[in-house]
Amino acid sequence: MLYLHVHQPYRIRHYTIFDAGQNHDYFNASYESRESNERILQKVAEKSYLPTNARLLELLHTHPEFKVSLSITGTVLEQLEKWSPEALKSFQELTATGQVEIVAETYHHSLAFFYSRSEFETQVKMHADKIMQLFGQTPKVFRNTELAYNNDVAYWADKAGYKGVLCEGWDKVLDWRSPNFVYRPTYTENIRLLMKNYKLSDDIAFRFGDHDWAEWPLTADKFTHWLNEDHEASNFNLFMDYETFGEHQWDESGIFGFLEHLPNEWLKTEGNTFMTVSEVIDAFEPKEVIDVPNTITWADTERDLSAWLGNAMQQEAIHALYALQERILATGDLALIEDWRRLQTSDHFYYMCTKWFNDGDIHAYFSPYETPYEAYINFMNSYHDVTFRLREKGVEI
Repeated sequence: MLYLHVHQPYRIRHYTIFDAGQNHDYFNASYESRESNERILQKVAEKSYLPTNARLLELLHTHPEFKVSLSITGTVLEQLEKWSPEALKSFQELTATGQVEIVAETYHHSLAFFYSRSEFETQVKMHADKIMQLFGQTPKVFRNTELAYNNDVAYWADKAGYKGVLCEGWDKVLDWRSPNFVYRPTYTENIRLLMKNYKLSDDIAFRFGDHDWAEWPLTADKFTHWLNEDHEASNFNLFMDYETFGEHQWDESGIFGFLEHLPNEWLKTEGNTFMTVSEVIDAFEPKEVIDVPNTITWADTERDLSAWLGNAMQQEAIHALYALQERILATGDLALIEDWRRLQTSDHFYYMCTKWFNDGDIHAYFSPYETPYEAYINFMNSYHDVTFRLREKGVEI
């Protein structure tokens, strides 16, 4: 089962304290700047979305058994509508085949679940409405931002009527068990849990182009041979960022050739097939019950929330932002509310991460800022302008 996540944030431009109270535009940087959302979106669309979608569409037509599951945030959908309508159309062409399922999530790619359940549910509803508007689908399976998951997430998703939820197949949770089965979350009745096989997923997402990797070069026949060696598995859950294809792993690495050959190599073996997330859930009974009392994610070596909340800057910024919720919503000012929601996007806090050891290169790669402190300063200057706008309306801060 191939699941790909599509997301681009609204990055905060170089926003100084002198802008606060004067200029309320936090996100529209000049096209030439590092933080230009338009430039970055168009670059990623050209390098990743358009060529990947063209290849996927051909594979879907060539192999009726080929299936893909996607999650696409509201923030990237808005940017595609504005700056790359041809890329948006290419995603719509994929879903029109009937072989692509879209997964539910928060519209603004936020960590709202852990700070405000009402705001979280509003964003999930916003996302579902956007997916219906653009793709004509009602999501049946849920993923929280950054695969942030615990028993409470599963309990909420079960009560909300989803048939499945996605999470990281982290060793500390699985212990001796394999991610290659369907599970049932503890304290739930109906919902099923699909856990990422991070070793196989990361072979493609992170190690594919590494010439120092012992398994380089990775070919489609070698990869499918690894899968076929596991005779016990009911399903293989390959979860990765969409931008793996063409952006994180460049065209020159051979990643598109790998993608083109993978379905044919996998389908050569009798009994092998592809499924969407819902089809996997419908096809297999849960192997066991999985208990996840502590939050796990799919990021960094710790697989926890420390990439977003691990230092004082991150904690101060996110607590300050959510503390404004009641006052922001009470204004009824749609522009102000939308700016506040865009500031909730988890990427802003990820850019503030100071874990410069095992994962430092990854954080530096994704950030448009020179340092985590620059990211924090831009964010807090924007936050201070939000409070200025509230005071203009007579709201006490």
